[in-house]
Amino acid sequence: METPLCLLGEDALLARLLRGLPANEELLTGPGDDCAVVACNEQYDMLLKTDVVVEAVHFDRDTPPDLIGRKALARCISDVAAMGGLPKHALVTVLVHRDRTVEWVEGVYAGLNRLAAEYGVSVAGGETSSLPVDAAVLNVALVGTVERGQAVLRSGARPGDLICVTGTLGGSYPGEGHLRFIPRVEVARRLLAEGLRPSAMMDLSDGLGTDLPRLAAASHCGFEVDPASLPCSPGCTTQQAISDGEDYELLMTFPPALFARARSLNLGIPLTPIGRITPEGTHGLTPGWQHFTR
Repeated sequence: METPLCLLGEDALLARLLRGLPANEELLTGPGDDCAVVACNEQYDMLLKTDVVVEAVHFDRDTPPDLIGRKALARCISDVAAMGGLPKHALVTVLVHRDRTVEWVEGVYAGLNRLAAEYGVSVAGGETSSLPVDAAVLNVALVGTVERGQAVLRSGARPGDLICVTGTLGGSYPGEGHLRFIPRVEVARRLLAEGLRPSAMMDLSDGLGTDLPRLAAASHCGFEVDPASLPCSPGCTTQQAISDGEDYELLMTFPPALFARARSLNLGIPLTPIGRITPEGTHGLTPGWQHFTR
């Protein structure tokens, strides 16, 4: 009997698809982190990321096209930030129905290009294709760099590490936070420059309730979270901070002494401790977003 995707969910599907993928000696970190890490030269490793935004999933029909383009690139930049890297070069694929206007597509590129210029990213090419239904899909593939051996993975957390998040959580969607968020490249780069490399890091795209268990599982650890400590966005409940998703803040773990030094920096945004990595077991959190589930 064939299995509908809705009975698996995103994580279980990926676990099945990613078994036995081809690799070579240049691939240092494959699927399972925010970016793949590839050996580049004696100074840098290369970061590879691809991401997609789909109408009626990641944006609404009436979303301004410039914000759609901005979000498509910003999501990839956020993942590069979560590895401690710098974004460099992007390829853009636009799939759209033939009845959409030229002005709509130009608006998408205007928003994407503005953000690319802000982060020093070159838009190096891409592809266009028509869709058989009246919808739109925008895919961005991004190349970044990070100092050799310094990419921050999800798998480095250890029992006793403090769990912390940047900024505030909750309410990003259906508000405009998911369209106008700031990828935390500067925060991550500042920490690495100061010798305060987190033991593990990822960005919060699917919600704390989904992403923290992923980080803990990658590190073969458990976690404890104090819900009262969560930095909720104005007007949001603790539950929204846990499960809303689309925040694109950084989720990090630090040994306690290192965290104290990191928190003393002027990062321009709050760095809030919310819990601790444990040897095993988890504090029950309501899951956030997962594709394919009902």
